[in-house]
Parts: sequence; C-alpha cells; structure tokens
Amino acid sequence: MKEAQYILLVEDDSGLRELLQEELEAEGYSVTACGDAEQGLALLQRHPPDLLISDLRLPGANGLSLLPALSGNDILPAVLIITAFGSVQQAVKALQAGADDFLTKPLEMDHFLLTVAKLLENRRLRSEVQHYRSLLAIEQFNGIIGQSSAMAQLFHQIRQIASADGPVLVQGESGTGKELVARALHDQSARSQGPYMVVNCGGIPSELMESEFFGHAAGAFTGARTQRAGLFQQANGGTLLLDELGEMPLTLQAKLLRVLQDGKVRPVGSDHEIQLDVRIIAATNRNLTEAVSDGSFREDLFYRLETFALQVPPLRARGDDIQRLIGFFLTQFNARQQRHVKGFSDEALALLQAYPFPGNVRELQNAVERAATFTDSPLIEPHHLPQRICQQAEPALSGEFGVLESSAAQAVCDEDVDSMATLETIQREYIHRVLAATGNNKRRAADILGITRRTLYRWIE
Repeated sequence: MKEAQYILLVEDDSGLRELLQEELEAEGYSVTACGDAEQGLALLQRHPPDLLISDLRLPGANGLSLLPALSGNDILPAVLIITAFGSVQQAVKALQAGADDFLTKPLEMDHFLLTVAKLLENRRLRSEVQHYRSLLAIEQFNGIIGQSSAMAQLFHQIRQIASADGPVLVQGESGTGKELVARALHDQSARSQGPYMVVNCGGIPSELMESEFFGHAAGAFTGARTQRAGLFQQANGGTLLLDELGEMPLTLQAKLLRVLQDGKVRPVGSDHEIQLDVRIIAATNRNLTEAVSDGSFREDLFYRLETFALQVPPLRARGDDIQRLIGFFLTQFNARQQRHVKGFSDEALALLQAYPFPGNVRELQNAVERAATFTDSPLIEPHHLPQRICQQAEPALSGEFGVLESSAAQAVCDEDVDSMATLETIQREYIHRVLAATGNNKRRAADILGITRRTLYRWIE
C-alpha cells in the first residue's frame, strides 16, 4: 500500500490540536502532534514531514523559528501557519520566512482540509519536477540515456570496440536502440568525421540490393543510363550500418562476406573492383545462431561479424532507466507541443514500471507521448495510459497495493448462477479496492466513487 503523507502538527491548544489531528487522520494522512516549538524541532530533525502545520504563537518560541530546520531537506516540506492573531503584516512575515500559506482562527474545517490537500499536492508536484530534472541532468552517452549496470557495461564495450576497425554485430530486441548504438560506435571512432550511411536491408527489393549496395556501371541493365556509386562507395572513409541484416538474401550475404574479407566491391556490370575503406556495422533483432542452424544465414558470415558483437539489453533489464527515459520523453513532448505536463501520478508510474514493454524504448516513448497528449491536467493518470499497459501491469501490482483478485468479480464470471455474489458484496469489495489504490485517502476515494465523504464513512462503518 502507498505510504500516507506525513504531517507534523505543532499547536499549543490541546483541544484544537486533538480536533485537527483527528480530522487529518480521517483524511488518510499520517499525523504527529505536539504542543510547543522545542518538541516540534526535535520531531522535525528526527523525521522531516511532507507538511508542517504550526501555530504562529507557541510557548517559549515563535512558530516561524521552526522553518530554518527545514532547509537541509532535498524537497522542502510545505508549511502552513495558523494563528488567532491574524493580520496582513503577520501573513507577509510568515510567507517571507518560507511559509506556503497562512490561516487565521477560528478555522473553517473544510477550508482548512482543502488548504492542506492543496499544499501537499503542490509539494508533490515540486518533487516530481525536481525528480525529472535530476534524471535529465544525468550525463548522456552519445545521446543514449541510461545509468543501469547493463547500460554501463554496454557503454564500456562501445568505447573499447569503437577504436578497433573490424565489422561489428549489434543484436537486440526491436525498439532497444540498436541504431543509437551504431551511431555511438561511429562518433566514438577515428572515422567520426567521415560519412555515416544507414540502409534497411528489409526495405530494399532483393533484385535491387546488389546495385544499391555496390553501385552499377552505365548500361549494366535496362534503365542504367549512367554510372552510379553504391552505398559502400558513398560511405568510403566512414561507417555503413546494415540494419535488419537478417533479412539479407543468401546470395548477397556471400558478396558481403567477400567485401569484409578484402575491402573491395565490384559494381554491377563492371569489370573492375574498387578498393574501399568502410567499417561495417550490422544490426538485427533476429537470433542469428538460430538463423545459421535453419540455413537462412551464412555461418561464415556470422563468425566474421561476431568478432565484435554487442548485445543491447531490453528495457525490462535496465532497472531505474525507465524513469530517466520517461522524464526525457516527457520533456521532449512538452518542448515540441508547448505543453506543461509535469509528470505521472504514483499509480501511473507504478503501472509503467510493472509493464514488461515488449516493444522496449520505442514502445515506452509512444506510451509517454500518447498519455501526455490525452491528459488535461498537470499529472498523467492511469486512464491516460494505453489500455494494454493497465491490463498487463495491474496483476503485477496487486501485491504492492494490497489488492487481491476479487472473489466477487470471479463469481460474476462463473457459469454457476448460484455462486454469483450479491450486489452488496461486489460494492464492498470495490470500495476496498479503491481505498487500497488511493492509499486510504478517503477524500480521493470518495471522488472516484462519486459519493460524499459522509456517505463513504457510512459505507465503511
């Protein structure tokens, strides 16, 4: 279950202190209360709160004297000052000292609770913004975002291989960023000032592949009116990325192997070979070992490419990198669309972290952009995410939020009519699910259920 937001209440009036603590706890907050500044200071140092509520006048000290103790926290607690001696001058003084809001006694309870909720939400948003900024501040490796151990190992391998000159095989699932890895290899190499060419082996008709790769002489075939340089010649002195190499026909694989061995190409229709200096990087999401076994990929070419092999890890193996990528994609979206989406709610972020992302980084980018497009609020909520993410991730979160598979829902799906649950049972279980998902925040649960808090309390009883 999500941890309740923590409030420290410093109020010398015992009756009011007990009333405010009771009301705040009824809203689902965790509250510690004390009656003077000395106790409040000790509690602040022991456990910094999300919100400090303090009377302005306290025995032996001013409530504002507590504020300097908050400065050591990464995310400053919100501060609400209350007093029976309200004035414009005191309000300004409190706000200048670092308070976020100022209320005068006697307190109107609904207004007080709304102010508390607003201050805590604003603090949470500040925390989200700082979190995403810290993620974006992380140094990128040649445009690749990642700080997990799996990516650190990959970056180390790229640095080592970039200085070599042999062909490189980059393997990984679809959407993992193989082309970014290939570009990093080029940019980190001595060839970085030379051309960088990319060709999708699965996007060229097989009958045109040889001409595209090696060029052709004038008159080599119908329509070849002039001589044309192929991709290998265009990439001379630089790097050529052969993307989706596993889709290359066997006949062309043999010619590619010859180019890798002697560094020469022969244009279609020409009697002369051309000596080239091109580094080949091959990328594929296919398992080439299996392709060799079933005869769809040449074994000798595979071993020639495998000299320098890199495996790009899937997103599910990259730990907290998913949060860094979410922050990066959201910032990109805001800049491009001139929006101000601040981040994801805790529930939406938990769903993204629990989802396996078979489409890897590319799927995550699409999910973030879709969710940011459909939200009209500063935070992205679960219902803004693609449905497949919610459906696949929710079972994995059941233990985290304390939400077990509903026996009532199971009964409804059962063919045995006699085993179906009553409407009261289904209602009770649904209320428990909403309370668990909201961290027992009764105000939020009531909003989701579409009822008043008074009605929710009556149902709970």
